[in-house]
Amino acid sequence: MDKFDVSYWPAGITIGHIWPFHVPDPRKMRAQHGGPRPANAIQLVLQEVAMPKLIVSPTIVQCVGNISKTASEFVGLVNTGDEEISITRVQSPPGWVGIGQYSDYREYRLVLAGTLHVEHADGAFDMQAGQCLDAEPGEWVRYSTPGPAGADYITVCIPAFSRASVHRDA
Repeated sequence: MDKFDVSYWPAGITIGHIWPFHVPDPRKMRAQHGGPRPANAIQLVLQEVAMPKLIVSPTIVQCVGNISKTASEFVGLVNTGDEEISITRVQSPPGWVGIGQYSDYREYRLVLAGTLHVEHADGAFDMQAGQCLDAEPGEWVRYSTPGPAGADYITVCIPAFSRASVHRDA
């Protein structure tokens, strides 16, 4: 069998003179140079092209609590269909109080401005700008923004937030 025969290479790839490039036999290159070599022209053509994706705008999602509040979901089930992660910006008004809850996802909350009050099973604390919360699945929490400026924060949920995966107090 000749190395230019299609059946010689997996997936029907032929190696040899391909105009205008000469693509050497990768097994010989490994043997001669002791290890993997940089990608050749054929490998580069066969690789999936990965490009950054611009998320032009978020989807506005209604939040629960004592007064009206919305969240801007950039990544997640609603805006991008992503089930693995959700990234949301929340601008919470002064005086907002949420409903106690526990979730099936891990949640991070990064405060950008204002104060986010966090109640949990063992007590409570206030988060200021530059501080981040890490809440494990199953931990009971209740959030509020009692300060005069409310709070501006980012939430990251892994896997993505869904109404079915958060269990709110009755």
